[in-house]
Amino acid sequence: MTPDPQLSVIVPFFNEEDSVGPLYSAIVKAVDPLGISFEIVLVDDGSTDSTHARAVDLARADSRVRVVKFRRNYGQTAAMAAGIEHAVGSILVTMDGDLQNDPADIEHFLSKMAEGFDIVVGWRHQRQDKLISRKIPSRIANWLIGKVTGVPIKDNGCSLKAFRASVIKAIPLYSEMHRFIPAMASMAGPRIAEIKVRHHARQFGKSKYGLSRIYKVILDLLVIKTVASFTSRPLLWFSLLSLPALIFAALTFSYTVYSVLIHGEKMSLPVVGTGFMFGAGVVVLMSSGAIGELVYKLGDIRERDFSRLTESFHGAQTVARQDRQHV
Repeated sequence: MTPDPQLSVIVPFFNEEDSVGPLYSAIVKAVDPLGISFEIVLVDDGSTDSTHARAVDLARADSRVRVVKFRRNYGQTAAMAAGIEHAVGSILVTMDGDLQNDPADIEHFLSKMAEGFDIVVGWRHQRQDKLISRKIPSRIANWLIGKVTGVPIKDNGCSLKAFRASVIKAIPLYSEMHRFIPAMASMAGPRIAEIKVRHHARQFGKSKYGLSRIYKVILDLLVIKTVASFTSRPLLWFSLLSLPALIFAALTFSYTVYSVLIHGEKMSLPVVGTGFMFGAGVVVLMSSGAIGELVYKLGDIRERDFSRLTESFHGAQTVARQDRQHV
């Protein structure tokens, strides 16, 4: 294999035995004419068919192919994360293994990256999927993601994306986070572009996704918003969460004091108990925020870690000293 490929094409597979060979041929046909060194990282996400065997056969015949295998199915995000970890190219392109993404679009991604962008996202403007179960939920999700994260991407679910390795390798991926990569990366301030890509109807097998994934996307969206907005200020986040409970507790206690001292009524135990319950909730949330502050200050995740993604032009010796200081 080329010792230092410029491009790594990462493809996760799960029970896509009929797609492995055709997709490999399409990638080679699309990238070979570009005159750049490249590798293809095929990730078998615990397939139970002959996907892994066919991928290994390709790796034996072509040294540019490497295969990563999971013992069981962990999901697309974990497969992409493994491919990103094993890839050695300076530019990484991810795509689905079901032949719906077109490798011929890789050329356009590289051209856009040459303009100085750090992340280029594909937009399936003529998506070949079912309207009710795929298109409509996707449009709603993309609108919601854009509003919540502030990163207006038209098609977060498109797996065909290009990244600079220095950016994507510093972004943690888990759960269904592969669709939120632009939002996660926004903490480092990268340049993000979106281009139209072709999208083909599925030729083999069946889709692994459906409406059941919606709740996962919503939960992950909450996590992304929390991480992106309050990573370095957890106490502020918990304070905002406790604000409604604090207001309700204050109103409850004020009503009790007013009714007892002004009108001479008996103290209402249910009202007072409710006030104490919400007050205790405020104490718990504020304590959690304080603990979060300690974890941030003393833990491994620092806002300064994301600053490593910013290029530095101070000479080789200065950059080397800075790198040593970060270690």
